Amino acid sequence: MDVTRYSQHLPSQAADRSATTPTGTVENPAEDAPLRVAIIDDHRTMADLLAFALAAETGFVFVGHAPSVSTGLELVARILPDVVLLDLNLPDGNGMWLAREISTLYPSVRIVILTAETDPSLVSRAAEAGACGYVAKTGGLAEVLEALRSARKGSMVVDNRLIAALGRPRSATTSAAPSLTSREIDVLQELAAGRDVTAAARRLGISPHTARGYVKTILTKLDCHSQLEAVVTAARLGLLRLHQAS
Repeated sequence: MDVTRYSQHLPSQAADRSATTPTGTVENPAEDAPLRVAIIDDHRTMADLLAFALAAETGFVFVGHAPSVSTGLELVARILPDVVLLDLNLPDGNGMWLAREISTLYPSVRIVILTAETDPSLVSRAAEAGACGYVAKTGGLAEVLEALRSARKGSMVVDNRLIAALGRPRSATTSAAPSLTSREIDVLQELAAGRDVTAAARRLGISPHTARGYVKTILTKLDCHSQLEAVVTAARLGLLRLHQAS
């Protein structure tokens, strides 16, 4: 599966390795510390397989499973994992709602959506809900692990075909698109290619400070709260040149 990382500045993680409940702000976990992953999915077999895979993979620790919205929220509050693998279809509610609740109540916890739903519009909703990854269950384990690793770095892994589908021309929305300068479009294109602000600045021959200034202006113009949301919004408005999915 062709994937792209969308870099966004996320709140620093605040997980106490020895505690089972939130205790306030603590130092960020070391980059080489195992990534503590919780799974919220009502398919027990899928959850068990993922837990087994995480246990066998260096750099990950499986810390808990919940099969529903209510138990998922309780699990996150109790163990404060680094990353949550979250299904969208849960028996007692909507996973998108849960993603928003987790990102609001526990901003240190990063969320990767793992779902059978491949509707491109859901990527936009996931970004707005605070997710930092969107992976289809039809993909392989490698994509899931890549999304988890990217979550630690503040990047988003999304199937390029879903983003490209969002970028198909829409005359009604394109005509109402906010006015961005050519340089702002250039910066957006670099972000859409999966580069962080520093890499984008280097490719465009500008300073990181200047690039961050462009990003701030872009977020304001598009009324977005993250780089990921800006990329998705720009794609929907037809502002980006994206490879179209077949």
